[in-house]
Amino acid sequence: MFVRKKKNRSGRVSVVVVSKSGGQYKEVKTIGVSSDVDEIEYLYKQGLVWIKQNSGQDDLFDKVEQVAFEQNAVDYFFDNVESVLLNGPQQILEPVYKSIGFDKINDTILKHLVISRICQPSSKVATVEYLKSYFDEDVELHNIYRYLDTLNNKRQEEIQQVSVEHTRKLLQGKIGLLFYDVTTLYFETDAGDDLRKTGFSKDGKHSQPQILLGLLVSMGGYPLAYTVHEGNKYEGHTMLPVIEDFVKRFSLDDFVVVADSGLMNKENVEKLEAQGYKYIIGARIKNESKAVTSWILSLKKKNGIFHEYKKNEKSRLIISYSEKRAKKDSYNRDKGIRRLEKEYKSGKITKDKINKRGYNKFLEISDDVNVNINYDKIKADEKWDGLKGYITNTSLPAQTVYEEYRGLWQVERAFRISKGRLELRPMFHFTRKRIEAHICICFVAYKVYKELERILVLNDIGMSVDKVLDIAKTIVTIRVKMSTSHKSISKTMLLTESHRSIAILFDENFWNDNLLRIE
Repeated sequence: MFVRKKKNRSGRVSVVVVSKSGGQYKEVKTIGVSSDVDEIEYLYKQGLVWIKQNSGQDDLFDKVEQVAFEQNAVDYFFDNVESVLLNGPQQILEPVYKSIGFDKINDTILKHLVISRICQPSSKVATVEYLKSYFDEDVELHNIYRYLDTLNNKRQEEIQQVSVEHTRKLLQGKIGLLFYDVTTLYFETDAGDDLRKTGFSKDGKHSQPQILLGLLVSMGGYPLAYTVHEGNKYEGHTMLPVIEDFVKRFSLDDFVVVADSGLMNKENVEKLEAQGYKYIIGARIKNESKAVTSWILSLKKKNGIFHEYKKNEKSRLIISYSEKRAKKDSYNRDKGIRRLEKEYKSGKITKDKINKRGYNKFLEISDDVNVNINYDKIKADEKWDGLKGYITNTSLPAQTVYEEYRGLWQVERAFRISKGRLELRPMFHFTRKRIEAHICICFVAYKVYKELERILVLNDIGMSVDKVLDIAKTIVTIRVKMSTSHKSISKTMLLTESHRSIAILFDENFWNDNLLRIE
């Protein structure tokens, strides 16, 4: 057998394997048809390989030709590489995005902005470059800015609806606990406006304009809803409106609101009770009445023991003690006192030092400038080390109240990841529409981040989200365009041991099996 190049009437060349027997030639195998010189040569070499595999005629395909064929095949491959993409994170995050239900919104720009926010948070200008360079996605900058201006309240409500429905599935149809907290986001400018105003900053940036961001999360830390407020608004006034709106929109009837003491004043508690809402809030035990504080300080301090005090017909005060908390309280106070002694060793105080330290409560100021540290107050403060109070109108056992209140760390973690990993700030926007749109994108990004985290735990993939994405960033996808069919073929290259450790995440069957899988 041998390989023949046969020119057709169309001008294209057929590469066929031919055999000769009894003076007769017979076409045994058609390797391919092409009009491209390089591809014809490639097909010819393939024909030689076919002969060797099917007849064992080594004389027609010796070692020299083998080397030539391999070189030709490699050259042909590289000549037809269409693109090389570092899109490993995209291949993981897109199915997560879909599994939550965000794909139903049918918003391609939102998906690109969310995925790039998780992979490489940066300005919108840098995001455009990142999408093109790594994912081969063409998104024009002016389209992104136009999109931010048109990401209206209706779309944001739709996004929160998807997030809530998915969370309900995860929690077997019942939300149960609503954790609420607030953070501040400051801007690198001295100029404020109707939204960006100076106020009490949780970041210590009291002189810079800021906004207030309220976040509602479920048990497990899954984000449910968020609100944006003026920077000078009292944080306690932000909670009731978002909870009332959330309860109304999603028809909740059996839930408990959990919030920190800083968000709860007498008015808020009365409104919660008037609405028939159950709550667990942190208590400001040092501000209780003299009778209550005397009772608290008389309690035996022992780990794991809870004490209850009936405040009224509806609510009770629960007191717990922790040795670990006591050590932390003592350490923090000693650290603060050392700072005070250093700052005010001269006995004088300047305006810029007032209220800049958490332990200024131990200072006695006279004549506006002379200061002394009151060590009697410090001694009195030591009595409260390790004590923590909770107020609730539920009938839950004290231990359960304590454990559910501790779930507030989920909101704190959400803020920490959003501000740090997802770079919620610094924010390079100044109009209200774009600021709200940016926060909406970060909200979706955190939801996707949390869902990927859940999937990793559920499937015993012993790595954090950040570690998985760091590995994925080194995985490439090669796309080759075939000269004859003009079709593009892509292959994701899992080459190293670390790549193979997350190979399951690049298996389509894995995502098909996990789209609706619930804990």
